Amino acid sequence: MHEWSLAEAVLKSSVEEAQKRDLKRLTEVKVVLGELQGIEEEIVKFGLDNLKKGTMAENANFIFIKEHASFQCRNCQNIWELREVDLNDYSIQESIHFVPEVVHSFIRCPKCGSPDFEVVRGRGIYIKEISGED
Repeated sequence: MHEWSLAEAVLKSSVEEAQKRDLKRLTEVKVVLGELQGIEEEIVKFGLDNLKKGTMAENANFIFIKEHASFQCRNCQNIWELREVDLNDYSIQESIHFVPEVVHSFIRCPKCGSPDFEVVRGRGIYIKEISGED
């Protein structure tokens, strides 16, 4: 399961960072979920709840922050968000979920029609902040 692997990576990275800071236990971890990745937050939470048992993160509160995907056209510099684009086809959404780079195959700049754009934000998953006790 894709989300379970993400939960493992978040936990491992959080614990490694806490150990670098000589923390005895983690109390809170803020995790950013990029919209473009289409991550099922509840599955990641479930994975973390199970995986953190017996670790320094066992009682940590994992807080999820959703980051909207936005793009910038390299041709006309227009900036737009994913929610402004009609992607009702489930197969397109699934393709983007597993390989976000394919977004270039399905979206064009709404201003000039160029397929040449960059993902400005909303890509992937990352740890924004951790806190714990010494």
